[in-house]
Amino acid sequence: MSEPTLNYVPCADANGPRRMAYWQWGAADAAHTVVCVHGLSRQGRDFDVLARALVARSSQPIRVVCPDVAGRGQSDWIKDPAGYGVPVYAADMLGLLAHLKPATLDWVGTSMGGLIGLAVTAHAQSVGVRVRKLVLNDVGPVIQWSSLQRIGTYLGRAVSFDNLQQAADAMWAISSSFGPHTPAQWLELSRHMVKTLADGKVRLHYDPAIAIPFRAVTEELALAGQAQLWQLYDAITADTLLLRGADSDLLSPETAQAMTQRGPKARLVEFAGVGHAPTLIAQDQQDAVTSFLLG
Repeated sequence: MSEPTLNYVPCADANGPRRMAYWQWGAADAAHTVVCVHGLSRQGRDFDVLARALVARSSQPIRVVCPDVAGRGQSDWIKDPAGYGVPVYAADMLGLLAHLKPATLDWVGTSMGGLIGLAVTAHAQSVGVRVRKLVLNDVGPVIQWSSLQRIGTYLGRAVSFDNLQQAADAMWAISSSFGPHTPAQWLELSRHMVKTLADGKVRLHYDPAIAIPFRAVTEELALAGQAQLWQLYDAITADTLLLRGADSDLLSPETAQAMTQRGPKARLVEFAGVGHAPTLIAQDQQDAVTSFLLG
């Protein structure tokens, strides 16, 4: 399968009907499902390369599901911006899992998608499933405040671009920490990051209001949340793989090492020349995830 199918699932919302989009690869009736969830300002097509690799390499039928988190990609925007946070995102994902009913469930979460994964792993049994294997991509219970400040400098800017290439160039200026990519790879990653406007220009795919609750987080609030995140992490029983960009400014070496020694005692794999966050496109990054999930 060279392209995924686009599907929708309804989400509970006090402010009216809302749908979450998800991209599905592989066999819709496969017993083994891998859910891949993107970072803060990204969308589900980030995982195209990984999804194709999983489908191609799996010896058994496999389904790879890549949601667009609320307010991103093809998903509906939330009317009340206060809803843009992990509790609502996790509730949406539990609704998705109740719809998918996977027999075997693995989770790949990049940055924000990993935090959502921590919450989903804790509550998956409420919808009759459990996470068997968990991949946390450059994220942990302690998030460096300087990284959140850096992200806050660009998140939510309502800007438009003349064309896709101009948008890709602008995104690369703030995303070079993703590590080396060929121009073709970056253009393909950027293609799904924009939507075309009536005048032919393009804008970023997400609701600028996702920045409102993000900017409301203070350093004190971030520190207060760490204890809860460690509690979620320590309760994990899933086999866990932790990926880290060796130059990451979000996941510190100290936090990564602590994650190998407590809770599920994650296996740690670091990628040289990469910061926050690995895109899982480079061959060594693909291999680390596919061998873990399919092994």
